[in-house]
Amino acid sequence: MPLQPVRIYDTTLRDGSQGEGVSFSVNDKLRIAARLDHMGFAYIEGGWPGSNPKDAEFFAAARKQTWTHARITAFGSTCRPGTPAESDENLMRLLEAETPAVAIFGKSWLLHVSEVLKTAPDENLRMIRESCAFLAHHGREVIFDAEHFFDGYKDDPAYALAVLKAAEDGGAATLTLCDTNGGTMPQEIISIVEAVRKQTALPIGIHTHNDSDLAVANSIAAVRAGCDLVQGTINGYGERCGNANLCSIIPNLELKNSCTCLPDGKIAELKNLSDFVDDIANIRHNRRAPFVGNSAFAHKGGMHVNAVDKDPRTFEHIAPESIGNSRRILLSDLSGKSNLALKAAELGFDLRNHPDLSRILQILKERENAGYEYEAADASFAVLLHKLFGKWGHYFTLEGFRVIIEKRHQGDKTISEATVKLSVNGISELTAAEGDGPVNALDLALRKSLERFYPQIKGVVLSDFKVRILDTSNGTAAKTRVLIDSTDGHTTWGTVGLDENIIQASWKALVDSVEYALYRQNIRPVIPDSGLTDEE
Repeated sequence: MPLQPVRIYDTTLRDGSQGEGVSFSVNDKLRIAARLDHMGFAYIEGGWPGSNPKDAEFFAAARKQTWTHARITAFGSTCRPGTPAESDENLMRLLEAETPAVAIFGKSWLLHVSEVLKTAPDENLRMIRESCAFLAHHGREVIFDAEHFFDGYKDDPAYALAVLKAAEDGGAATLTLCDTNGGTMPQEIISIVEAVRKQTALPIGIHTHNDSDLAVANSIAAVRAGCDLVQGTINGYGERCGNANLCSIIPNLELKNSCTCLPDGKIAELKNLSDFVDDIANIRHNRRAPFVGNSAFAHKGGMHVNAVDKDPRTFEHIAPESIGNSRRILLSDLSGKSNLALKAAELGFDLRNHPDLSRILQILKERENAGYEYEAADASFAVLLHKLFGKWGHYFTLEGFRVIIEKRHQGDKTISEATVKLSVNGISELTAAEGDGPVNALDLALRKSLERFYPQIKGVVLSDFKVRILDTSNGTAAKTRVLIDSTDGHTTWGTVGLDENIIQASWKALVDSVEYALYRQNIRPVIPDSGLTDEE
């Protein structure tokens, strides 16, 4: 069966930026566009040049770059009621963007024609037809976005189809059907796309929103019904509940629906693309995102891990490597021997037939029962495992620390200061630092103390800090669990600390973090005698 080609139209830089908490600078947009072009996307919608100076600046910069795969696309509306296309300022801005393709939207629901545009149905058709003709006459590939098409079709099929006919008569190259409110069901998408397919020979596109949590399903249904262009955003960014998530659509189409969306091999870079765009947008990665999330191929239950170890197909619908992700084995009080053995293997320990495997598993469960959580603290588990086998030396010896929180006057900012005294190979170092809070100050003082001995530690920073009170019935004397995420700019790792004192719990997690960072960089301290020990 021949593969069905599907054109991927990315609107992250325009529709995606309308999502709450999403904002891109011009440089951000250029970097993302370059990455999308490298991936082989067919269209990259850069913005609306008639709406703000930033988008106009983006298109000016984009004209100076060479694009290998993508057609940079400017977005805008049809001409306004009562205004000839050749006199419409918005259409002139689209031409000035000098993009090979333009996308314009027009109303296909009579509710919007009468209540939003405040114009007559025939005038709306005139606006669509003349706008498409004007842009096509100037050599642009015109993609017509039929806004609210599915709602409009359900309200008045004849008029919705007349809107498409007006765009086609005007010279549109593709007709995109938009589920702008995100309320259409997959079976409705299929029946309406099939009805449209009978009325036109033009290529049909689909643009869905996620208000019913069906944007991906609706996009795939539309392709199966005859659409060959899919609009969406990376990670599902977009207004309200977001747009259709291309990071789910592309693998579903390519790996499960005999479609080709990207050049050969590029889908294996999808996870990296997802992470890259999140990083540029300064948005925390959704670890539970299908396909590209860090938890998408994470296994926790002992029976599941045992089965995956024997054959990954037992609990994985695709190979994680196919989209650039990887399998993760989680450790918790639900873990079995398979979890422990597989996780230990990642760290260089072969425990499959080790006589102490049961004992190590028992220690892990006891610590989890006490309040430790290794599921989100792989680095602390690595430290623990090395210590249990006597393979973890001490990078430093703590001689003491002090944390001061001071507020001198009403209205003054609270001051947090930490002093750390430690020694490395018998050489003492005393360092103080101020921070935004006591833990931040302690973290800065610790790293500052170690920089003299381990300059590599300068590139390690604390990226997240979480506190959980475990036994709330004990009030302020309750055990506190601290989870810390640290990063060197390339990799992120988690560590955990537990104590009745939040500062001491934080200290434990901080020590694991910096020692693990040094361990990852292949820096070795003095190793004590080997052999399984009871050291924590």
